[in-house]
Amino acid sequence: MEIWIKLAAALLPAIILAIYIWRRDPHKEPTSWLIRAFVYGVLVSIPVVYIENFINGLLFAGGEPTSIFGSTIRAFCVAALPEESAKLFVLWLIVHNNKHFDEHFDGIVYAVFVSLGFAAIENVGYVFMSGEAWMSTAIARSFLAVPGHYAFAILMGYYYATYIFVNRSAKNAASILLMPVLAHGVYDAIAMSGSVSPLLGGISSIVLIYFCIKLQRNAQERVNDLIAKNNTI
Repeated sequence: MEIWIKLAAALLPAIILAIYIWRRDPHKEPTSWLIRAFVYGVLVSIPVVYIENFINGLLFAGGEPTSIFGSTIRAFCVAALPEESAKLFVLWLIVHNNKHFDEHFDGIVYAVFVSLGFAAIENVGYVFMSGEAWMSTAIARSFLAVPGHYAFAILMGYYYATYIFVNRSAKNAASILLMPVLAHGVYDAIAMSGSVSPLLGGISSIVLIYFCIKLQRNAQERVNDLIAKNNTI
């Protein structure tokens, strides 16, 4: 029974956010395509683990960074860049020949489902590897890490659709990957700084919570803005 409780605790945050963005979509995407996006997000996490371990081995000889600078490099180069690049590749696979990808909000929907598939399986790993602390891990990640992946996806989907449907500028093209990598990297850099410097542990926790609140507000503003524009058409 405990295994099923752990699994539910790990998966529920991603499922709730997926349902939320689906309900906000003014013109619903086919369920089959959304399931495909979610499953692809799960599957791409497998090669990402190997890529991250390889990069970590190159940069830190497979060990842990011992400075704030090192943890920041790890946050961006080992975590943010490989993960967001993989999500973008999967997003492209899902939408590039998808006739249902025909409006700006669709970019957000598909990106969120891909990212939440990735976040869901990542969360399962963290929860099941936390031993006796699995419940506190599940609670913390349900309020921080999983919503973080959701917010990163909104940035990616927003700029992807902006490039496709609004303005195919170099700036918008670069923002598709740059913005989620920047947000993800800052998130991880703050989170990792506490483990490198215990003196910063309490401060970094407060800063991380503040950053996550700002990140979610920004994501919500983009969602509301596109829905408002859709209602005026």
